[in-house]
Amino acid sequence: MKSTAPGKIILFGEHSVVYNRPALAVPVNQVQAEVDVCESDQPGVWIDAPDIDLHSDLSSLPHDHPIGSVILRVFRHFDIFHRPDLTITVHSTIPVASGLGSGAAVSVALTRALAEFLGRPMTQEQINSLVFEIEKIHHGTPSGIDNTVITYNMPVYYIREQPIETFKCGQPFTIVIGDTGIPAPTKEAVGDVRRLWLRNTSYIEEIFDEIAQIALIARRSIESGRPELLGELMGHNHQYLQQLSVSSPELDVLVAAAQKAGALGAKLSGGGRGGNMIALVDPASAESVAAALISAGAKRAIITKIN
Repeated sequence: MKSTAPGKIILFGEHSVVYNRPALAVPVNQVQAEVDVCESDQPGVWIDAPDIDLHSDLSSLPHDHPIGSVILRVFRHFDIFHRPDLTITVHSTIPVASGLGSGAAVSVALTRALAEFLGRPMTQEQINSLVFEIEKIHHGTPSGIDNTVITYNMPVYYIREQPIETFKCGQPFTIVIGDTGIPAPTKEAVGDVRRLWLRNTSYIEEIFDEIAQIALIARRSIESGRPELLGELMGHNHQYLQQLSVSSPELDVLVAAAQKAGALGAKLSGGGRGGNMIALVDPASAESVAAALISAGAKRAIITKIN
């Protein structure tokens, strides 16, 4: 039984989304996690994930291992105590720790494939809920946006603890994703923002309110078919993320390089301190902006169309 799940990028609202403000995120289907579950001739649950050099029996993994913990939770969800003999193969083209949701994508694809193999398919809501619990293990206080946009594979307008809202694009637009190649320490960045919030709550709350307005205006711009307005919004959002201490010199260099190459706007995307930035571009300039990002130090550049 095979299943795939896309990557994701946050357009607006990272970090503030943890504090019940809205965020916009979209799937990135140019990169994928793929999981194959099949019967095994050898006893046990065997995991083969060559991308991370993992070839192991489930019983020998620590209880909080990212892949092992998903498998155990699915078994627990179905009250399966006698584990079948399985081989689970995991491949992913999503860069790890880069803000593209690699962990959540593997968790979603694995949960779906394993449930289908067991003959007990889960609803989207059940998958989303289970993967969110896995995200808590690895990110402390995650927003829930990664698992949501990846599970549903649709653009979402997300406010924590409120019903999920999907949104439609009035007109497609093109984003270039620039990867710094530096692992993004999401848990550390989220914790540092929390410490800032605890030290100066009113000031940080004002920043969160400004980011919330940006996210709301961005959604209206996308739905009304005026994505060109997102460029200026990206610039403002990036400045607020700098004030929250989650940018980095490498991200700032790539944002500046994209703007110099003709991007309509650019900002970091995700947890920050590494990982990715995004740039809004005219389709005709996408290749040149991607090349400028590589020249400025990006390890890879992904051009994606948001529909």
